[in-house]
Amino acid sequence: MDEIVWRGMTRAELDKAYDNTNAVADSGPRRDGWIERSERFRALHAEGLDLAYGPRPRNKLDLYRCGRAKAPLFAFIHGGYWQRNAKEIFACMAEGPLANGVDVAFLGYTLAPEVTLSAIVEEIAEAVRWLRREGPRHGVAQDRLVVSGWSAGGHLTATTLAMDEVDAGLAISGIYDVEPCRLNYLNEKLLLTAEEAARTSPLLHLPKKSAPVILAYGTGELPELQRQSIAYHEARRAAGLPSEVLPLAGLNHFSIMDQLEARDGALATAAARLAFPSDS
Repeated sequence: MDEIVWRGMTRAELDKAYDNTNAVADSGPRRDGWIERSERFRALHAEGLDLAYGPRPRNKLDLYRCGRAKAPLFAFIHGGYWQRNAKEIFACMAEGPLANGVDVAFLGYTLAPEVTLSAIVEEIAEAVRWLRREGPRHGVAQDRLVVSGWSAGGHLTATTLAMDEVDAGLAISGIYDVEPCRLNYLNEKLLLTAEEAARTSPLLHLPKKSAPVILAYGTGELPELQRQSIAYHEARRAAGLPSEVLPLAGLNHFSIMDQLEARDGALATAAARLAFPSDS
């Protein structure tokens, strides 16, 4: 009998439980569509691209302005299990927030195994600090700052919520307990130790004070991804931290992103609610 490694699952079962790409039949074509639409979007909005916030090649961010004076800023962190993808792929997702009067930033970061997960967490923190410090020079981050991200970016969003610079978070289909990623195929590149997996798990390090967060996931996602969001939400609420869970019916790990790209999508609407709380 194969050894049980996590929550009643064998290694093979745990690999499958976190394999979002193979769980969604059209994940490849959807990603191709993001790339195509994002290339067009970036070509039309080339004035604020690849601003360096740190010394490494991927320590860059892109800024897109909605045209509204002192607009809130929505800072998005891409996914890819901390080891693939890039900020450029997701530029099309700016459409929804921009249409709702919110400026947008896309944050790049160094991928594993070039750096550790702890180093990635620190890079994102530095990007957030840069936005507050330097953003006004570029016409952004003079009002509320909402940090957001998808998948691994949802995890990285959660790591910023205790920062003074952050006013709110929208974490989409995130990972909040990293330990199962140490025990499955993802660790071939993440190279996590048990200590680092624990240190980088937001679920295990709930701060005394935190910005409010909306934790979104699709009910068509893998059960482990859904459980991660629910468990983090419940832990935050038990600790007295502001948290809202947003299950989106029938959506999977990839189709959920349609709801950010569309002006009236559930995620774009949630972002606007966090950006303009007085209007809610």
